[in-house]
Amino acid sequence: MDLFEDNNAIAQSAPLADRMRPRTWDEFAGQQELIGKGKLLREVIENDRIPSMILWGPPGSGKTSLARMIALMTQSHFVQLSAVTTGVKEVRAIIELARERLVVHSKRTILFIDEVHRFNKAQQDAFLPHIENGTILFIGATTENPSFEVNSALLSRLKVFVLQPLTVEEIVSLLKKAIKDKKRGYGKQKISILPNVLSMIAQLSNGDVRSAYNFLEFLIESKKRISGQAKITIKKEDIKEGLQKNILQYDKAGDEHYNTISAFIKSMRAGAVDAAVYYLARMIEAGEDPLFIARRMVIFASEDVGMAQPTALVVANDIFRACETIGYPECAINLAHGVVYLASAKKDRRAYDALRAAQADIKEHGNLAIPLSVRNAPTKLMKELGYGEGYEKYPEDLAELLPEKLRKRKYFNEKNG
Repeated sequence: MDLFEDNNAIAQSAPLADRMRPRTWDEFAGQQELIGKGKLLREVIENDRIPSMILWGPPGSGKTSLARMIALMTQSHFVQLSAVTTGVKEVRAIIELARERLVVHSKRTILFIDEVHRFNKAQQDAFLPHIENGTILFIGATTENPSFEVNSALLSRLKVFVLQPLTVEEIVSLLKKAIKDKKRGYGKQKISILPNVLSMIAQLSNGDVRSAYNFLEFLIESKKRISGQAKITIKKEDIKEGLQKNILQYDKAGDEHYNTISAFIKSMRAGAVDAAVYYLARMIEAGEDPLFIARRMVIFASEDVGMAQPTALVVANDIFRACETIGYPECAINLAHGVVYLASAKKDRRAYDALRAAQADIKEHGNLAIPLSVRNAPTKLMKELGYGEGYEKYPEDLAELLPEKLRKRKYFNEKNG
């Protein structure tokens, strides 16, 4: 399987983002802490000793491109599936072919599962024996924290690599290459676009190079259709017009996904019930995972409602369980119930603010010595050294329970507002 066949008709008609996927390390932008010269992941790839893994990172950070690079450099057969559209039956058929390929041709198969967090526990468990016996080299990609979304049995057999959003400079560099590339990009056409305009596109993409490629392609193709001129000029004004026409769609794996959930949370925080319900409806109609929405509501219940109405966490957890049990379309009603409740509730962020303040002190001061009186004293020697001394008594000054350097610190504000 040639992953990068130039003459393939499908490849030629593919979106710019697909055509510009990196083929060499020099073409790969970002993630230098993972695949820079001398880094562990690059070493194991180049020495063909890669483990099964999870690539965890935001949209457009290079997860699929990295998986394809691994297949190319290790001369492995590459199969790409999406957990959204793939069932166990299809996976079993692919694994059977992988077993035959390994036995007959001594060639390994890399099975790349995009959005692996969408598989349920039973589906994830189905991979375990085939990873363990080496039938497949498993690479899963996810935008969600694998600690929560991948079951522990599968996660324990995988190495997790974390990818970061690309910087504005890295995305600008890739866009310039796309404009100049004569085979895969727009190098055969005369395109004039100022560096500050490319920078605007990069900033709007929020670290997602796929989004940046898509927007650049939209602008260029729109200009070609409208002007029909040999030379295409893209200005700052075209960015504003393009935003109105192009990025209003809801993409569950892209920029608008995060814009909508942000508007949803901020509306609940402001107590704007109608706005919160509206953004909820937008996500539901777009087919957003109900557990993704419910999970954010559970976080919101403690972060924003907090001490003002502690039962909010109970309600949010019950909404999550209802979504888990019922699923669409009925669980949309449960979500609406929860959203109205949380948006209407009084807000109190003191517990959240207290945690963040304490974490800031830990980052600044490290692990300060814990007072002897509150240390655990399981041995006689420790008791003789003063561990746990006076523990049975409540101290007159509760600040004495903190490390000495922090005894004047107040994390939780007793008064709300």
